Amino acid sequence: MTQAEANETSCQPVISARNLSLTFQTNDGPVHALKDVDLEINKGDFVSFIGPSGCGKTTFLRCIADLENPTGGEITVNGMTAEQARKARAYGYVFQAAGLYPWRTIGGNIRLPLEIMGYSRADQDTRIERVLELVELAGFEKKFPWQLSGGMQQRASIARALAFDADILLMDEPFGALDEIVRDHLNEQLLKLWARTNKTIGFVTHSIPEAVYLSTKIVVMSPRPGRITDVIESTLPQERPLDIRDSPEFIEIAHRVRDGLRAGHGDNV
Repeated sequence: MTQAEANETSCQPVISARNLSLTFQTNDGPVHALKDVDLEINKGDFVSFIGPSGCGKTTFLRCIADLENPTGGEITVNGMTAEQARKARAYGYVFQAAGLYPWRTIGGNIRLPLEIMGYSRADQDTRIERVLELVELAGFEKKFPWQLSGGMQQRASIARALAFDADILLMDEPFGALDEIVRDHLNEQLLKLWARTNKTIGFVTHSIPEAVYLSTKIVVMSPRPGRITDVIESTLPQERPLDIRDSPEFIEIAHRVRDGLRAGHGDNV
């Protein structure tokens, strides 16, 4: 491969959607979840999806993960179809609930996908130790989920998604059920984790401050049928202490997100 070809490859988006639409057929008629979504996500981006309930944020994430099949348009992940990317284990997925098996220890829960994928026991042990350190849960490998707080369980869920070292991390409102203090702490930890790993992250949230604090790019979506009403490139520095949320620059971005949400509602009245 020539240097020019290498540069072109590195500039290709990790995730690309073109005219993506998805309509669910129900007994009450069709439900248009997504309509004509165009989006590119580049390597190392932290992209938050924000919009009202039912706007298609999670549906879009599930299309990336090949958990839903679009009815129109196309989507590629690492230059492959979503199905090919799933089979190539191109991403880790963190759900709203931690989803840890109560009869398995924290280490056992993280080990599960590695067992399924056929990693050697020694490699499993090495990976478990590494990801527990990444999420600051070293020493909790032998604990059971019920012995951990909600925030710690979500960190264990993130560790499980990181264990097989996929380049893409998809997160569906992972901190939505946690109190504000714990959420703030996990937001800080997630930014540090992202900086250390250089993952490409897709993150669903209902919180404007959370979206602005975490993201390099904020995707604002309209009520159903889900469309993108604005894509906001963050101008905040990569180093973000929590008190950056009081800065004029942060407040300005938050206002633009709020205006985009209001405009989206207006288009659907």
